[in-house]
Amino acid sequence: MLKCSLCIYDERTAKIRIIDGKPLCKECIHYLAHRPDKDKIRRELEALMANVDRAIVAFSGGKDSTVALYLAKEFYNVEVDAVMVDHGFIAKEAIRNAKRIAQYLDVPLTILRYDYSDIFKEALLKAKSPCRKCSSRTMRRLRKYALKKGIKHIITGHELPFGHHPYRLMSDGIIQIRLLSLMTEKERFKILEKLPFKFPELPGYTTNCLVLGPALKRYYEKHGYSFEMRRIAALVRFGLIDKEKALKKVNKPELPEEIEKKIYTKLGLTP
Repeated sequence: MLKCSLCIYDERTAKIRIIDGKPLCKECIHYLAHRPDKDKIRRELEALMANVDRAIVAFSGGKDSTVALYLAKEFYNVEVDAVMVDHGFIAKEAIRNAKRIAQYLDVPLTILRYDYSDIFKEALLKAKSPCRKCSSRTMRRLRKYALKKGIKHIITGHELPFGHHPYRLMSDGIIQIRLLSLMTEKERFKILEKLPFKFPELPGYTTNCLVLGPALKRYYEKHGYSFEMRRIAALVRFGLIDKEKALKKVNKPELPEEIEKKIYTKLGLTP
């Protein structure tokens, strides 16, 4: 089986071509032909943050949003409101982390509670990823909250920029900033060591969501690979995570039967 020499794609997940003697996937070929100017992205982020005095941090209680909250408050001196959208399947450990980190950093924490069962039920029934729909709905909720509070910046814990930029313009003049753009996993973990963050034992590549494990397992059983493949392949392509570690993250998750049964029962489904 041909494997991309740059990222973690193989022939199961992407068409592989031989370019100058090296196997490369379509996304890596495009990346190499249109390399992002990483220094320019970082400069753009710094210039943007220099003009941010108040912002909402999309705070899931997970490791990446924790790093984003820390940087916004302690490094960029932004007046931040940590806002968690609890979709009904946020792990209790993540909520405890969120409360502990917010108290440690002395920032206000608001928890907005909604029911995303429709998204998660569809994902499990159809063996699809729930992440895109979940993220889109959450950003809409946060945008409305920001408008209500008169805040125009929403900071998130994404490591990958929007193409060649660390921000995107949302409707109504709200700006989403991916504060961790181009930050390596090693750099993020170094910051977490300073904080009272406790890693929860959750199946899947997550530190906050209970649904990700069952959804990954269901998808893997149907398609033979992880729906996280594209995102994690991009992290490897950008040099933000070690290739060997990345491959482990896209393995079929080990899912305890009691956790799987609990999630399916809560959604009114049968495993």
